[in-house]
Amino acid sequence: MTLKDTYADGKQRLEQAGVPEADLNAWYLLEYVTGISRAAFYADPDREVTKAQKEQYEDCLKRRVRRIPLQHITGEQEFMGLNFRVNEHVLIPRQDTETLVEQALDLLKAKAVPRTEQKCRFLDMCTGSGCILLSMLFHTRYPASGIGADISEKALAVARENAEVLGVKADFIQGDLFENVKGIFSMILSNPPYIPSAVIETLQEEVRLHDPREALDGKEDGLYFYRRIVEESREYLLQGGYLLLEIGHDQAEEVSRLMHRAGYSDVRVKKDLAGLDRVVYGRYIK
Repeated sequence: MTLKDTYADGKQRLEQAGVPEADLNAWYLLEYVTGISRAAFYADPDREVTKAQKEQYEDCLKRRVRRIPLQHITGEQEFMGLNFRVNEHVLIPRQDTETLVEQALDLLKAKAVPRTEQKCRFLDMCTGSGCILLSMLFHTRYPASGIGADISEKALAVARENAEVLGVKADFIQGDLFENVKGIFSMILSNPPYIPSAVIETLQEEVRLHDPREALDGKEDGLYFYRRIVEESREYLLQGGYLLLEIGHDQAEEVSRLMHRAGYSDVRVKKDLAGLDRVVYGRYIK
């Protein structure tokens, strides 16, 4: 079969299976299997696909029809211009989360963030794939170091692999939130589990069946981890340090209130590209 026919067949099969964005999924899988670019595809759509490539494409389509996430099939996801390795042990990095990193980088550029010995120190709580911490360390212009913490050792294995592949030096520790964290930080960033338990069963299959539940479940009201992080984080921040939290689109008011009650000042809400509340952040003056 030709590239054109292979793509058309893949698109049709995914559409019939009700897979969202079937055309894009079919293309990304073809790109993954053949290594072809869009420019090369349009320049020579009648190029023959090898038998091995066709068989691999068939396998990828079958897995996608079963609603295995595209990123679990290809093993990677782009985030902040970097490629991160992912699997079933970590949340797939989302564009929404880039809002958190971008806001943190903006604070650094504004020179609003305290440093210790002229170095910024970051803590990424619930680090998962490490995408937040490693993006911060990769993109910051200032001398910096960082720690990623997670309760899942399997997630931390993915984060360590990403650090090695990207050539970014970072430390990772296992524990229940701040359990094994030591030292103080310029910034604490977190994308914690924030979906109410009862809501998880209503999510699309790709998320409900294939993302790690412990990375999704924010307990009864979705605010369990925010309460703990907001309360406990104060011990680990430099004077004037920042706490930045990704939130669900309807959680800005509650999380802002938690931060105000804990003594955070200049508490603000940042919207994502879709215009939805996505990040709450504030400064802690001891």
